[in-house]
Amino acid sequence: MKLPLVATIACGIALGGLAFAQDKDKTEKKKKPAAKAVTVRLAEQNKSGQSGRARLTPAGEGKTKVEINLKGGAKGVAQPAHIHDGSCPNPDPKPRYPLQDVTDGKSTSEVAADIKTLTAGKMAINVHKSKEDIKTYVACGNIGKAGGQAKAKGDSSKKMETKKDKS
Repeated sequence: MKLPLVATIACGIALGGLAFAQDKDKTEKKKKPAAKAVTVRLAEQNKSGQSGRARLTPAGEGKTKVEINLKGGAKGVAQPAHIHDGSCPNPDPKPRYPLQDVTDGKSTSEVAADIKTLTAGKMAINVHKSKEDIKTYVACGNIGKAGGQAKAKGDSSKKMETKKDKS
């Protein structure tokens, strides 16, 4: 009679411990804050007539999806876009992360950096006029946490900003 009772108690303790361990895993997962999407305003540069927004969204471990939407560009022209170190209007000319060319105002890329890395330092998204005229910037936006204000070349009235989405 004692053996079945001991076995029943041992089973109960084991199952209780397993349930507790699973609850602890759920609690640890809940505590980890999810990274939020960020929207960056891309201000006109060099009187290009082009402006818009870029949306940065977490895309898994160590990756960020970057979607650019620009208005005012020439149809069918591929415009190189990059994430650069530094800030607008004159970020470091050497790109840090290449993005897909903006064509007809749209570009979607995946960058091998998490969103926290991109928003932690001074970085900017920059769009160029064309592959042939790579030195002419048409739009730029600061990624950083607060975004801050920066004067865009040729358009000092524009203010660049970054905001965290609530989604």
